[in-house]
Amino acid sequence: MKAMLSTAPGGPDTLEWTELPDQTPKKGHVRIAVKAAGVNFPDTLIIRDLYQIKPPRPFAPGGEVAGVIEEIGEAVEGLAVGDRVIAMPGFGGFVTQICVPADACLKMPDDMPFEEAACFVFTYGTSHHALKDRAEIKAGETLLILGAAGGVGAAAIELGKAAGARVIAAVSSEEKAAFCRELGADETIIYPRDMDRDAQKALSSEIKKIAGPGGVDVAYDAVGGDYAEPVIRSMAWAGRFLVVGFPAGIPRIPLNLTLLKSCQIVGVFWGASVHRDPAGHMKNMGELFDFYGKGLVKPRISASFSMQDAAQALDMIADRKVLGKVVLTT
Repeated sequence: MKAMLSTAPGGPDTLEWTELPDQTPKKGHVRIAVKAAGVNFPDTLIIRDLYQIKPPRPFAPGGEVAGVIEEIGEAVEGLAVGDRVIAMPGFGGFVTQICVPADACLKMPDDMPFEEAACFVFTYGTSHHALKDRAEIKAGETLLILGAAGGVGAAAIELGKAAGARVIAAVSSEEKAAFCRELGADETIIYPRDMDRDAQKALSSEIKKIAGPGGVDVAYDAVGGDYAEPVIRSMAWAGRFLVVGFPAGIPRIPLNLTLLKSCQIVGVFWGASVHRDPAGHMKNMGELFDFYGKGLVKPRISASFSMQDAAQALDMIADRKVLGKVVLTT
C-alpha cells in the first residue's frame, strides 16, 4: 500500500508519499481498496496539530473514503468482499488501502460514483445534523449561510431548499455567489475578505435589507471570526445561530445580543454526535441517500487530484479557493 504521511507538524508540503506493508484486517474490521478520498478543512488542521484530534505520527490525513472491500476480518457480518462502501476513519484516508471497523462502513447507493461517495458523508452529514437536529429548521424560514460556497455550505444550501427554507448565501466573491445561485440559493451577499468595524456594520445592514423585517431565523456559520457578530445582529426573534467552523478564527460575541434577540447560539459537533447517537446518524444517512436518489442533493466536485498530489488539494482548501468539494483518487 501507499500512503501520504504526516511525519512532522507542518503544512501540506511536509507530507510524504510513502510505501508501506499491506494491512491485514483484525477481528471486526475490513480492508478497503480506496478508490477516492474526500478533502475537508480539518485535514489542513490535523497535519499542523491544530485539530482537536492529534494522532501519533506518522499518520495520513483524510477523514472520508470510498472504495471496495477486499478482505474481511473475523466476526464481521453484513458485509462481503466486493461491497462498495463509504467509510469515515477520522484520519488515515489518504492511502491506497485502509482497515476500518466494519460498523464504520456504509454501503453506497448503486448509482453513486466513488468520487461523489467520498465527498458525501462529512459535508451532508454535518449540514443535515445542523439544520435538522440542532436548528429544527422549518419550511418558510429564512436561512443565512456564511461560507456558502464551501463543502458544508454548499450542502447546507441544498438541504435548506429541500426543507422549504428561503436561503441567503453569503460568500467572498461573485464567482462563489454565482455557484451558490446554481445550487438554488434565493439571494446572495458578497462580503470582504478583511472585516473591520465599518465592514461589519455594512454586512449587518445588507443582511437585514435582504432578510426583511423578520430577520434571519437560522444562521449557519462555517466561517467564524469577525463575520459572526454582524449575522447575530441580524437574527430574528428566537433565531438559531449554528456554530459550525472557524477558518476565519474564533468569534468574540457580545452576549447582550442574544438577550435582545432572544436567540440561541447552538454548537454543531457532528463527529461527536455520530458516536453519541449512532441510531440518529444512521437515520440521517438514510434520509440523505433518499435525497440523493431523488436528485435533491449532489456533491459538487470542483477539483480532482491523484492521491500523491494531496498537498495541492489541501492548499486549495486552506486558501478558501474551493467551490464545493475537492477529491483525491487512486
